[in-house]
Amino acid sequence: MNCRERLEAYLRENEVPYQLQHHPTAYTAQEVAAREHVPGKMLAKVVIVFADTKMVMLALTAPQQVDLERVKGMLGAREVRLAREAEFAAAFPDCEVGAMPPFGNLYGVPVYVDRRLAEDETIMFQIGTHTDTMSLKYADFERLVKPKVSEFARHA
Repeated sequence: MNCRERLEAYLRENEVPYQLQHHPTAYTAQEVAAREHVPGKMLAKVVIVFADTKMVMLALTAPQQVDLERVKGMLGAREVRLAREAEFAAAFPDCEVGAMPPFGNLYGVPVYVDRRLAEDETIMFQIGTHTDTMSLKYADFERLVKPKVSEFARHA
């Protein structure tokens, strides 16, 4: 089962409506937003960090950047650093590297959402490939994932 199939099954099981979109290949969140013709603040990008030795998933809007000092304080960690692709690829075996959805709960990874992403009624995100996205109501995402909402990002 690939990432999209896993996610669709999970959403159907929980009776959550969603929409699928397909676009030309895009690797950055801002490129995905442009290809999908949506504002960058509506697109959730996923950033993986290590807080001390623990892998953590951060979801924020496309134009934002992770503030590692804020994340460090938020998590009460001694050290926080961006994970390298080789370090997290195995944790998401059904996803292309860098195209993970913000559903860390399906992979045993805790999820933190920046408050600005939580402000939108609908969010869009990659679903395991660099050509496919999904959109759904933020309230449904929050109900299923139960992310911790905080402020850990800054505008690029």
